[in-house]
Amino acid sequence: MQYTILVNGDRRRVEADADTPLLWVLRDDLGLKGTKYGCGIGACGACTVHVDGVATRACTLPVARLGARAVTTIEGIGNNPLGRAVQQAWLATDVVQCGYCQAGQIMAAVALLASVPQPNDADIDRAMAGNLCRCATYPRIRAAIKRAAGLPVADTRYGS
Repeated sequence: MQYTILVNGDRRRVEADADTPLLWVLRDDLGLKGTKYGCGIGACGACTVHVDGVATRACTLPVARLGARAVTTIEGIGNNPLGRAVQQAWLATDVVQCGYCQAGQIMAAVALLASVPQPNDADIDRAMAGNLCRCATYPRIRAAIKRAAGLPVADTRYGS
């Protein structure tokens, strides 16, 4: 079937089976490789995108269920001030180690800050719990989220 989907502000036409996960439409049909495949069951968060501003696992959302909702990927998140602030905080905090999970982490963090502009540690833990990082950069992820929110952060560069 043919679908017209709104991705990063652009209407795009794709040809896909109704049950094709959005992840594969983004990566294979639209060439947006920033959204990663991790587990295929929505458990790791590597494939997190925004669907109408809500953090959503692209690996479990069939393209037919997307409808007219807007999709934002890591390639487009920097086009809004909050997304840009989170990306800058990620760099300033030196979060990335291997980097594989970081697109999903950033997408989840932006969704958190959109709904809770000044999160405490419990808010961050709740929002980020479904996004796994094999390199265990969790202290730096938390610090980057706080930095993007304008909250005080401890120096995490040396493994705290």
